[in-house]
Amino acid sequence: MGKTLYDKLWEQHVISTEDDGTSLIYIDRHLVHEVTSPQAFEGLHLAGRKPWRIGSMVAVPDHNIPTTTDSAGIDDPVSRLQVETLDQNCNHFGITEFGMGDPRQGIVHVIGPEQGATLPGMTIVCGDSHTSTHGAFGALAFGIGTSEVEHVMATQCLIQRKSKNMRVLVNGALKPGVGAKDVVLAVIGKIGTAGGTGHAIEFAGPVIEAMSMEARMTVCNMAIEAGARSGMIAVDQVTLDYLEGRPYAPTGELWEKAADAWRELKSDDDAVFDLEVVLDGADILPQVTWGTSPQMVTDIDGTVPDPAASEDPVAREGIGRALAYMGLEAGTRIRDIRPDHVFIGSCTNSRIEDLREAAAVVRGHHVDPGIKLALVVPGSGLVKRQAEEEGLHQVFIDAGFEWRNPGCSMCLAMNADRLEPGDRCASTSNRNFEGRQGQGGRTHLVSPAIAAAAAIAGHFALPEEL
Repeated sequence: MGKTLYDKLWEQHVISTEDDGTSLIYIDRHLVHEVTSPQAFEGLHLAGRKPWRIGSMVAVPDHNIPTTTDSAGIDDPVSRLQVETLDQNCNHFGITEFGMGDPRQGIVHVIGPEQGATLPGMTIVCGDSHTSTHGAFGALAFGIGTSEVEHVMATQCLIQRKSKNMRVLVNGALKPGVGAKDVVLAVIGKIGTAGGTGHAIEFAGPVIEAMSMEARMTVCNMAIEAGARSGMIAVDQVTLDYLEGRPYAPTGELWEKAADAWRELKSDDDAVFDLEVVLDGADILPQVTWGTSPQMVTDIDGTVPDPAASEDPVAREGIGRALAYMGLEAGTRIRDIRPDHVFIGSCTNSRIEDLREAAAVVRGHHVDPGIKLALVVPGSGLVKRQAEEEGLHQVFIDAGFEWRNPGCSMCLAMNADRLEPGDRCASTSNRNFEGRQGQGGRTHLVSPAIAAAAAIAGHFALPEEL
């Protein structure tokens, strides 16, 4: 029987397996940020240990940092302490850190691939659930908790149980104006946020193969929102073209050897999956979430559901509670929903292609007067610089957006960028839970194009309708 991509990655990293099914696996790359690392570093200090393999670690502050200043402008004392503690620990142990003020600083899941620190065949961990992003490179990447962060620092290993294999096939081709964010939201809408529980998801099919690496990262980023701990995509020429020449990528003869090995990181033709889900790309339209879970999603031509129409009492209660929180009525057309905030950024949609997509929509227009705040937050300093070289920042500024410095920003309420109670946001981020963007804030997950169109129209609309 053939092997899946996940099987291959798992087998290449297993050190030992116990009778109860738990395995000790080796970790190749450890990405570190300021939120989950302080306690882990403290554990090392208290035990008199040092990191097992410092060269495996790349650190960056991203969650707590302000997007309006370049340096020490963190007002919140806890946030400031977390960033300072990361700086101190990286200096103490000699860990590579892209700190505030470094032109490479940005969101950890943006800078990893950007620097080539994310490579095919790796096991990659970070104390952040959206580490699944890096699986787009044919890697086994997943988020870990604080105690596991310390464990990887100290031993370069983790105790894990092997997941089941799941494949999501997206066949056919996408309609113009439909992108990666719409694809992954449509997948989550179909299988639910528990649909991938216990599985590693491989995304495949003609639609996935036709995507750029940045689009593939968007899809894998939200595998965690489908219940899976990891998502991945097979290596192909698109993968290799993206990585060649990046700072951490191998060069010369080592590159040729690595590329030959990486081309084998794909599922065998006769591999068997425990679960398979199939979508037709032609059926996917731009998606908009209406509730408080990523699975509460419909297309832009849809309406807010009626709880009474659900036969499942649990689902009926959940829909009713979500509508009450979101301040929406059953039957409301998605196009009639009027956000008052727009956020373009996050580890899901803050790369240069995302900014180009949004800029193409807003060019020559101006933000609707009903929009209180429209933010564009690049995913890294290098993305910001490239966007400015292309003049994208001026397109946004001329349209009435605020052009900010890199960071997680309004994806989550851990920094100064947050919603106030009752604020409604069209967001390119990945989670729309209650309070995710600020206590009482209401989040609608969308693609960069739909977020940009909503900013201009003042309601959810297609770009071509502006």
